[in-house]
Amino acid sequence: MKTTTINKEEIDKFSKIAEEWWDPEGKFKPLHIFNPLRIKYIKDSIIKHFKIKKKKLPLSGLKILDIGCGGGLIAEPMSRLGANITGIDASEKNIKIAKAHLKKNKLKINYKCASPENLNQKENFDVILNLEIIEHVEDVELFMEKSSKLLKKDGLMFVATINKTLKSYLFAIIGAEYILRWLPIGTHDWENFVEPSKLILLGEKNRLKINKIDGIKFNIISNNWNLSKDKSINYITEFKKI
Repeated sequence: MKTTTINKEEIDKFSKIAEEWWDPEGKFKPLHIFNPLRIKYIKDSIIKHFKIKKKKLPLSGLKILDIGCGGGLIAEPMSRLGANITGIDASEKNIKIAKAHLKKNKLKINYKCASPENLNQKENFDVILNLEIIEHVEDVELFMEKSSKLLKKDGLMFVATINKTLKSYLFAIIGAEYILRWLPIGTHDWENFVEPSKLILLGEKNRLKINKIDGIKFNIISNNWNLSKDKSINYITEFKKI
């Protein structure tokens, strides 16, 4: 049984390109295009689940943990919506970049170089974000277990990742990395992709009930991402802690 979720090779890989987190035309360009859809999906789901009335800062009062926060691409928009955000990443360089960008934008986010199994936390979170991270961890089972332990009862956990299919190999690796060069070659390892059925099973083992699962599809003509019934490549799930 592994005792860490940290995959050093993956951490080194992303640390090398950490300076580009906030460059919309850089190595993380796909995430910048992806962001509006992710933010709306998460915000709308949280508002519905917690029965939040319309207000200027709809997420105010909620404690959110962003695991594998990188340079803060999701943490900052969530903070602007009023959430009390903690962002953790196992890469010191990513956290350094996130903190530097935070100063420029005068937001309040608690960034820590940590992983779910070594996060010193007295109180659990209302919401946990695991976005495009589980395909890069050392042990998915341990990762889901430790993440779940940080979530309050009736809290929400969002997991966005890539399905393990022939289509995902062709599009997410061959297409995105080798042909279109959207991502650096070697960004993803198909063996680490996770099928929705496996993710749901891991959720059940850790008191996480699946609320919904949606496919996410890229439209190459309009250059944006949309929700889809097709979960064969990218998908996002919403779990509730029971």
